[in-house]
Amino acid sequence: MFIVLSFWLSEGSLPETTVKTGLIVFAHGSRVESANREVRAVTNRMVQAGGFSLVETAFLDIASPTLDEAVGLLITKGAARVVVLPYFLTMGTHLRRDLPRIAAAASQANHGIEIRLAAPLDGHPALAEILVDRAREALG
Repeated sequence: MFIVLSFWLSEGSLPETTVKTGLIVFAHGSRVESANREVRAVTNRMVQAGGFSLVETAFLDIASPTLDEAVGLLITKGAARVVVLPYFLTMGTHLRRDLPRIAAAASQANHGIEIRLAAPLDGHPALAEILVDRAREALG
């Protein structure tokens, strides 16, 4: 069994390989269904912008599918490994404690599939640009 539980911090795109890699956009989940729909919409825009073919959205809590369920869906579509893209701003408790535990369990439940965890959104230069845009809109 091979599980990568450290955060994958390489720059650029996913490495080229013949192994089919599935992507999961992993968010918290909300009782407000419109918030969950928006996460799915962001995932769909990412698919279109990046030209990715094996992509699912998963949720930590409240909404579905779970990470384990999304991994299973990707495997049925041909994925041999998975990269989880946390849709979280910072490295809080859910990413430090919960996500590695859930990823390890999902790997084990799915015959030891390799699961890599990407870095959270925090630190990405586009976040400052987004805040500038929002500030200008509000000051409008």
